[in-house]
Amino acid sequence: MEAVRIGVIGLGEVAQIIHLPILQSLNDKFRIVALCDVSPSLLKAVGERYSISSLYEDVNDLVQQKDVDAVLVANSDEYHADSVIAALRNHKHVLVEKPMCLNLADAEAIRKARDESGAKVMVAYMRRFAPAFTTAVKMVRELDKILYVRVRDIIGQNRLIIEQSSNVLRFDDIPERFKADRVARAERMVKDAVGAVPPELARVYRLLCGLSSHDISAMRELIGIPKRILSAVQWNGGSCLLATFDYGDFCVGFETAIDQQRAFDAHIQIYSPHKSLTVQYDSPYIRHLPTTLVVRETIGESYNETVIRPTFKDPYTFELEEFYEVVTGKKPIKTTVEDAMEDLRIFQMFVHTLVSQTLGAQ
Repeated sequence: MEAVRIGVIGLGEVAQIIHLPILQSLNDKFRIVALCDVSPSLLKAVGERYSISSLYEDVNDLVQQKDVDAVLVANSDEYHADSVIAALRNHKHVLVEKPMCLNLADAEAIRKARDESGAKVMVAYMRRFAPAFTTAVKMVRELDKILYVRVRDIIGQNRLIIEQSSNVLRFDDIPERFKADRVARAERMVKDAVGAVPPELARVYRLLCGLSSHDISAMRELIGIPKRILSAVQWNGGSCLLATFDYGDFCVGFETAIDQQRAFDAHIQIYSPHKSLTVQYDSPYIRHLPTTLVVRETIGESYNETVIRPTFKDPYTFELEEFYEVVTGKKPIKTTVEDAMEDLRIFQMFVHTLVSQTLGAQ
């Protein structure tokens, strides 16, 4: 089959460091035919870098280009829903960066547009395509019992890693009306999701939708959906989170924070009586740092530790290869619209737990 002709919406750091180089390297599967960004200078510079002449400042113009088969939505998440729906209404397949959108109302609108268009929507939870993770999923199914799970994501700000490893183009020419609109959209969308909450709880919701969507989504695939949240706490203005998820027969300790270290500590650990599995992630902003699976097991008198590193190929590449298989009809979609909606429900539950605990303490 011919390469899928793809348009890229949003040319920020993740597109420059990850998406565009991988799409270019997968030239037997994809051909970049259009770019879109609200920064005219960035759009021009990236267009020149990749020899793309179809450049748009408006998503609605890109999705009308007839030779675009699919789009990658990687712009700011306040605009994900509008971008996805515009693409679907023009019968383009969509790979949308996480979070798919910021509230369930927008998710329902995306689902409706998808069903009406017949096009496909895949959500870009790249950690779930790492071979170490998919191997762990199979191993978890074979465990006789789960005692405890730990989900941890404590990392330095992205810029601390990016500034030492990548040259990202940035221009200060985004029109002021877009900057104001982005702020207003964020406030409205979070309010639609969790109501009128204090600013620190709004920041909790945004952190969950951003960084924690990786962790919650992977947790769901590994062990399912929690029954409830037993406890939750936030501090440092909503940038540090700690919670206990109830799964009936076991609990999950969930912890997330953003600090100022040039370090990346993200992993999921599953403990059973005689065996534990650890999926260890590294920064996605330095390509080819491996995701590993550590298996610790006691058999009789012997305690064994095994580190499984299936590949140096980064999860983003596996994700884009999967998207190609989805678009060409060779594979079903794993990270569907409905799948992403489960995350939004858990994020709501998290904030509502914080609100109820605050009211209960008064």
